[in-house]
Amino acid sequence: MEDRGLIPELFRTEFSKIVAVLCKTFGLSHIELAEDLVSDTFLKAAETWGLKGVPDNPKAWLYTVAKNKAKDTFRRQKVFQEKIQPELMHAGTSAEAVDIDLSEHNIKDSQLQMLFAVCNPLVSAEAQISLALRILCGFSIPEIATAFLSTDQTINKRLYRAKEKLRKNQVELSMPSAKDLDQRLQNVLLVLYLLFSEGYYSSISEKHIRKDLCIEAMRLTYLLLNSESTNLPKVNALMALFCFHASRFDARTDADGGQIIYDQQNEADWDLELIEKGNVFLNRSGKGDEISKYHLEAIIAYWHTQTALEPLQKWEHILQSYNRLLQLEYSPMAALNRTYALARARGKKEALQEALKIDLKQNHLYHLLLAELYEDHDSSKYQEHLEIAAALAKTENERNWILDKLARTTKKN
Repeated sequence: MEDRGLIPELFRTEFSKIVAVLCKTFGLSHIELAEDLVSDTFLKAAETWGLKGVPDNPKAWLYTVAKNKAKDTFRRQKVFQEKIQPELMHAGTSAEAVDIDLSEHNIKDSQLQMLFAVCNPLVSAEAQISLALRILCGFSIPEIATAFLSTDQTINKRLYRAKEKLRKNQVELSMPSAKDLDQRLQNVLLVLYLLFSEGYYSSISEKHIRKDLCIEAMRLTYLLLNSESTNLPKVNALMALFCFHASRFDARTDADGGQIIYDQQNEADWDLELIEKGNVFLNRSGKGDEISKYHLEAIIAYWHTQTALEPLQKWEHILQSYNRLLQLEYSPMAALNRTYALARARGKKEALQEALKIDLKQNHLYHLLLAELYEDHDSSKYQEHLEIAAALAKTENERNWILDKLARTTKKN
């Protein structure tokens, strides 16, 4: 890693770790102070390393400076003197002896507890994702603003309101009790699913795929898998789903960043190692009796990676998995995807009848599907739905892709 890229890279990997440990040590209510302290640590690194050169162990340097800054700052804080210090004295510990444990084990524990804290249903899902990106993934405010196609000011306000809500409700940095774990874990998994989904098929970014968001969702899921209490079948199913989807990253975009649909992907570009990892996690998810939506979506993604089957056989497997998914948890988007599988397995005529029952008329993907289903027998409706899809597309790149498809059709006719 070049020196000029060292600090940004360390910020991405170490910022969240130090913040999590400081919040575990001094309380989640001091999260903004913890962020400021860690930001100041990196500012000092930029100044000092620029003059004296990079130390032999940059990470250890950051940890030492952050520890010293935290101890000095919290000793001066009124809340520390009135609340924390008396507790330390009662326990026979001096303020100077406060242990800020930045061991690998404590960092992992702190980040896992922070994951449950920021994914608290007290704040909106959008705010939870923003908090996760900032506090657990080390994203800067401008990076989060870019991810949400928003402004720095809007993101700052969203984060401030979310932190205030956590503070006023006295949310602690700790793991949920055994009786609350499953419900809270459901919320954590949903946030990670939404984070990965936004990266895998961005609804707002001109980049068709945001790999950075997907990688962070996978990293945070791995935190859950590393803990005995959260290494559960549905968590393994979610990781399997992520691995299968991520295996096709390189095949989904061309050299110019344009999207390549599934049927036109070069299977040689699929990542076989990630597919194998997905298989491992999918097998682990089979322990127990629970079948979650993540199990069924992972199974669907698994069938998409299988090349040895005859196409009709593969799509029939996918169709049956979608049938089970819709029985478990109906959603219009799942119904839309199921209809595409129906078209591939049993023909467009049967699929068209099902598609017309779905209430997604303001979604461009719905009209793209209708266009495909009409393509072979009604050219006017085919063009009509492509035009609607282009009008409804949320990004310029996707709109241009649809218009190019429409132009080729017009030229052909």
